[in-house]
Amino acid sequence: MFDDVKNVLSSVLQSPDTIDHLTMDSPLLGAIPEMDSMAVVSILTALEEHYGFIVEDDEIDAAVFETVGALVRFVEHKVGALS
Repeated sequence: MFDDVKNVLSSVLQSPDTIDHLTMDSPLLGAIPEMDSMAVVSILTALEEHYGFIVEDDEIDAAVFETVGALVRFVEHKVGALS
């Protein structure tokens, strides 16, 4: 799951040098210049398409994009809810 999320981040942010060094503890919002509100929407859309889930507006807050690990856990929760 971590690698898939990193691939989505790399694809959307188009910053492979930054993305290559990400760990689960790496901060996202405020730490990566390309990570703006449009990037957040694009990342969510890409994750929805990749995994086949829907993200409701009330599910998203800054905590989801605080770190890579937080985003991975969010995706794991959404994928688990599909089962």
